[in-house]
Amino acid sequence: MKILVVGLGYVGTANAVLLSQHNEVTCFDLDVSKSKKLIDGISPIEDKEVSEYLSSKTLNLKSVDSFPTGIDDFDFVIIATPTNYDIETNRFDTSSIEQSLENIQKSKSNPTVIIRSTIPVGFVKKIQNKYPNFEIIFVPEFLREGRALKDSIYPSRIVIGSHSKKGKDFAKLLEDASLDKKVQTIYTNSTEAESSKLFSNAFLAMRVTFFNELDSFAMSRGLNTKEIIKSISLDPRIGDYYNNPSFGYGGYCLPKDTKQLLANFDKVPQKIMQAIIESNSMRKDFIGSEIAKLKPKTVGVYKLVMKEGSDNIRESSMQGIMKRVKAKGIRVIVYEPLIKDKQFFNSEVYQDLELFKKDADLILCNRSHSELDDVQDKIFTRDLFNQD
Repeated sequence: MKILVVGLGYVGTANAVLLSQHNEVTCFDLDVSKSKKLIDGISPIEDKEVSEYLSSKTLNLKSVDSFPTGIDDFDFVIIATPTNYDIETNRFDTSSIEQSLENIQKSKSNPTVIIRSTIPVGFVKKIQNKYPNFEIIFVPEFLREGRALKDSIYPSRIVIGSHSKKGKDFAKLLEDASLDKKVQTIYTNSTEAESSKLFSNAFLAMRVTFFNELDSFAMSRGLNTKEIIKSISLDPRIGDYYNNPSFGYGGYCLPKDTKQLLANFDKVPQKIMQAIIESNSMRKDFIGSEIAKLKPKTVGVYKLVMKEGSDNIRESSMQGIMKRVKAKGIRVIVYEPLIKDKQFFNSEVYQDLELFKKDADLILCNRSHSELDDVQDKIFTRDLFNQD
C-alpha cells in the first residue's frame, strides 16, 4: 500500500520505519531536516531500533518537502503531529492535526486518515462532522520514548477506533508488521479508543505516584524503601514492575495526558485524577526539601532527560526539582549533552563531565549511570532498582 506519514517525532518515525518494510511510505514534517535524515538512513529521534532498521533493513521510504497535493495517491494518511497541552485552554492543542486535515480537504481527496497523535476524548466524533468526505480513524499508540519502534514491533495490543473495513485494513498492516503474532487487536468506537489511551497513561502515572508516595513515607520514617517495595510487589495482583521510585513522572506523555483526562472529567465526579497530578507536584516539593536538608552549596543536575535512551527534556521532572532547589537559594549547575547553550534557566551548563563532578557538592540523577560510579558519595537519587 501507499502511505503518507505526517510528523516525524517518536510516533511518526516509528510508524514510517515499521510500515515501510512492506509498503511504500512517504514522509512529511514541517522540519524538512527530519525527513531528509530518515531518507539518508539517519534516525531523527533517539531510538536504538530505528537506527538498526535504517542501517540493516530494506525499507521503501520517500520524503517530500511540502504537504502533498496528490492525496489520492495514498491508501492511508497517518497523522502523528504533536498535541501539546495548552494551559490557557485547559486542553490539548490539536491545531497541527486540524491543519493537516485542512490540507487534505483542500486537495479534494478522500483518503482514510489515521490519527496517531494523542487527542481529547470526543475529538474524532466532532472533527468527522467537519470533514464528511473522508474517514477519520483514531488508532492510539502505546509507545515508550527511546523504544518506540520496539514497542511497534512487539505491541502490547492494537486498538482501532473504528469497526469499518478501512479500520480492519489498517489493523492488518500493523499485525503483519508485528513480530508478535499473538498480539490482540481490539475494535472500538472512536471515543472509546480515545479514552483507552488517556486512561492507560493515567493509570501508569498513578502507579508512579503510588510508589513515590511510598518512598516519601519511608524516607520520612527512616525505613528501607526497597525492602517494602520488594515485599508488596510479590503479590501477583500488584506485580514486580514499574515500581522504581523517581523524582516524579515526566516526559512528553504522562503530564499532558493526565491533565487532558482531568479536563475531560468536567462535571463528572472524580478524586483520583486530580490527586495524581497533585501527588506528582507534592513529590517534587518533598524531594526539593530533602535536598535542602543536606545543605549543599552547589547542586549538580546530571541530565534532564527522564531516562537512558531518550532525547526529550520536555516536562522533565528534573526541571521541577531544579526550580525548587534554586528557590531555596542553592546554586545549581547542569550536565546535559543535549543542551548546547551555556545557560539553562540561568544555571550554568557544563560540557565537561569531570569538571561538573568536581564542582558539584551533590549530584542529582533520576536514573543511575555508570558515568557516576566514581562519585557515589555525592549522588542523590531514588533509583533503587536500576530500571525505568
